Amino acid sequence: MSASIDAAFVAASFEETFGSKPDGVWSAPGRVNLIGEHTDYNEGFVLPFAIDRAAAVAIRLREDNTARLVSSYGDQEIVSVDLTSLSHQSMSGWTAYPLGVVWVMGQMGITVGGFDLYLHSTVPSGAGLSSSAAIECAVATAFNELESAGLSLNELVLVGQRAENEVVGAPTGILDQSASLLSTDGNAVFLDCRTQESKLVPLDLDAAELLILVVDTKVTHAHATGGYAARRASCELGAQVLGVQALRDVTAADLPEASGLLDEETYRRVRHIVTENQRVLDTVEVLDDAGPAAIGALLTASHASMRDDFEISCPELDLAVDTALAQGAVGARMTGGGFGGSAIALIQSADEAAVSEAIVEAFAAAGFTAPDIFAVSPAPGARRIG
Repeated sequence: MSASIDAAFVAASFEETFGSKPDGVWSAPGRVNLIGEHTDYNEGFVLPFAIDRAAAVAIRLREDNTARLVSSYGDQEIVSVDLTSLSHQSMSGWTAYPLGVVWVMGQMGITVGGFDLYLHSTVPSGAGLSSSAAIECAVATAFNELESAGLSLNELVLVGQRAENEVVGAPTGILDQSASLLSTDGNAVFLDCRTQESKLVPLDLDAAELLILVVDTKVTHAHATGGYAARRASCELGAQVLGVQALRDVTAADLPEASGLLDEETYRRVRHIVTENQRVLDTVEVLDDAGPAAIGALLTASHASMRDDFEISCPELDLAVDTALAQGAVGARMTGGGFGGSAIALIQSADEAAVSEAIVEAFAAAGFTAPDIFAVSPAPGARRIG
């Protein structure tokens, strides 16, 4: 699968499917979260960047209230929906992402009439790289323009989050949509999830002769299923017992007292969030002061916290991280919601082949499914491409 999105290919595929040209083609990227896992719904800090793999939608408005949707993967059958009766029950499978956005915009008073939509994505599904938010943000960007809705980028972030929460049923924060919509080429996005304030942080890997290797373990996860929701419930319990609005308000100095108030498991969940928030702040500072070559220890400490305190890693993720570090990686960690998905390794560019080969060999020796390994670089956010 090619990583880059070819707008002409997507437009031609639309025309072949629906018999006429689209009104336009819009694209939104997947993301890698450099650091800051599960901090977003605790009103904390995150540091993602958009990657050069994206979802693209070609759309043409219709005169009726029918939506016809098709994607380049799966059976490629056209799904037809009457928008006048759009409800949670009428959305399932991959169409819940674009239709969820349309439903949310309708709830906001932005009526989307009928449309034809063709989706093509190069973001691996279930890999922890935010394939779902990429679809939501591409669709939201498209209809924001097509319907002259005038929504700001921050408002579009919330449209995508509502679609994910209320339609898909995944209790996610704003990290994924923010990365997809706010990113620019060569930068990470430092995001305060309480205020929704953000700033761009230079992530110039090329100048440091570094690259970020993504190891898709092929262990798929789904946010709408139990593990993610259980971790969120633990965090909410911890905040309630500690008497704070969110775990964002707990500092490292509060942890000794917290250990006496919380059961052991809840305490470990809280400790991960508190220390992870600090690691994000430290990473931003180090990137500003010393550049990406100096953040390795923070990335690796983040993985240990997710593995031991938050318990969202798995043997495949741990093996990918441990193997990369043994091969001299600057730092490595799992990324995304956990329970599968991907790990990232910050490595010397010259070591890409050796690190990749070592991880493939380690997976084979362990009897694991062969991983998909590829390099990513910070890419632009959602935009019209055709």
